[in-house]
Amino acid sequence: MQNVTLNNGVEMPILGFGVFQIPAEETEQAVSDALAAGYRLLDTAASYGNEEAVGRAIKSSGIPREELFVTTKLYVQDAPAEQNTRRAFETSLNKLGLEYLDLYLMHQPYGDVYGQWRAMEALNREGLAKAIGVANFYPDRLLDLIFNNEITPAVNQIETHPFFQRTDYQVLMREHGVQIQSWGGFAEGKNDLFTNALLSEVGEKHGKSVAQVVLRWLTQRGVVAIPKSVRAERMVENLDIFDFELTDDQMAAIATLDTGATLFFDHHDPEMVTWLSKRRLDS
Repeated sequence: MQNVTLNNGVEMPILGFGVFQIPAEETEQAVSDALAAGYRLLDTAASYGNEEAVGRAIKSSGIPREELFVTTKLYVQDAPAEQNTRRAFETSLNKLGLEYLDLYLMHQPYGDVYGQWRAMEALNREGLAKAIGVANFYPDRLLDLIFNNEITPAVNQIETHPFFQRTDYQVLMREHGVQIQSWGGFAEGKNDLFTNALLSEVGEKHGKSVAQVVLRWLTQRGVVAIPKSVRAERMVENLDIFDFELTDDQMAAIATLDTGATLFFDHHDPEMVTWLSKRRLDS
């Protein structure tokens, strides 16, 4: 496994396992299979509703805590944001059955972002969250947060896949010491990604699947990826990407797939902002 070094010196695996949209009743087995396959970075969120299942899999694995890198995410909090952020953090930590998190992310750029971030900074200083970051922050929101707070986010987890490559944004983040992490790396199969002619041709030349080509493309760019699967054999396949390298020509060819637009939802769309801002978790 290759690692990236975050802006505070924390080492983070460049390839991990995500559990978004895995039902809670299937998550424990999926995470157990992922850990058995060799994954050590696990990514969940309070809003996914499966933190407890992730925690059970971690506990039953017997893997030393220091060998794991566990991420979860804070959802939008009501006022008072600072107190509620700490309460939400403690709830997640208890559900996971852990004493600390390796990475705590603000899931959405809404609500009292500054109050939430101040609480996250405190958790970081106390060592309860080894690194803190954000998710779904566009450049304007990210820079505003950086310029007006003490701690720069270590990570920004954003939609990144062959059809929305975020290359210029990655450069901007690198300039400010923020590590880019992909969600939706396979675009959830949209635009017929898994049968794409160009990606298939590249895969044939390396004896790899389209999924492996995409994950190699992401990690070769220095993007942390967290593919999701509930099939143990696919988990193993997704890890098997460090024995080949895409050529400059192949990287340039894949760059032509970029549409420059989201395939899911726009965080600048008023209806989406309204829905995300008003949504609250049950617990």
